[in-house]
Amino acid sequence: MVCNNISTGKKTHCRQRKGTRHKLSQCGMTIAEMMFGIAIAGLVLSAVASLAFYTGRSFVSMANYVELDQRSRNALDSMSREIRQANRLLSSTSTSLNFECLDGSVLSYVYDAPGKKLLCKRNNVEQGNPLLTGCDSLQFLIYQRNSVAGTYDQYPTASASTCKLVQLRWVCSRKILGVTMNTESVQSAKIVIRKQ
Repeated sequence: MVCNNISTGKKTHCRQRKGTRHKLSQCGMTIAEMMFGIAIAGLVLSAVASLAFYTGRSFVSMANYVELDQRSRNALDSMSREIRQANRLLSSTSTSLNFECLDGSVLSYVYDAPGKKLLCKRNNVEQGNPLLTGCDSLQFLIYQRNSVAGTYDQYPTASASTCKLVQLRWVCSRKILGVTMNTESVQSAKIVIRKQ
């Protein structure tokens, strides 16, 4: 048998031991080696699977926050625009507001607690899709024109006739993978009725 010597570049004669070829062809993995390899592969696969699960869950959670925030902003923008242009507040409770609009129609915002929705109605007819869905709590508060001395707060009012400012507060959440998670969008705003 002829072998190449790498260091000198010359060809030399090598001897092959008897039976070496026969033993090498029968070599394989022992059961212990195979079980060790399967255990390592199982650990690696479970680590990759758990990483993929938690990464996917956090991406879904972030997308949920973005959607909640966008819906809350749209609802707040729409309500602010309508309330500022209203002539006056006709009546209110902690979950509903009724305004007289420029054209004489009645604009209502009603919180449907069992359905977890905030609805907008004009002359008692629902206007399109709900402003908010998945709304866990919502509260309307009304205030007078006068500010409390030394603060930016206004005095609360008991009647709609003296209302100059409306405060809105709500908390919305969604389910992620079938479980209600800590995905809340908390909004609070004070809106001035300009014509009052």
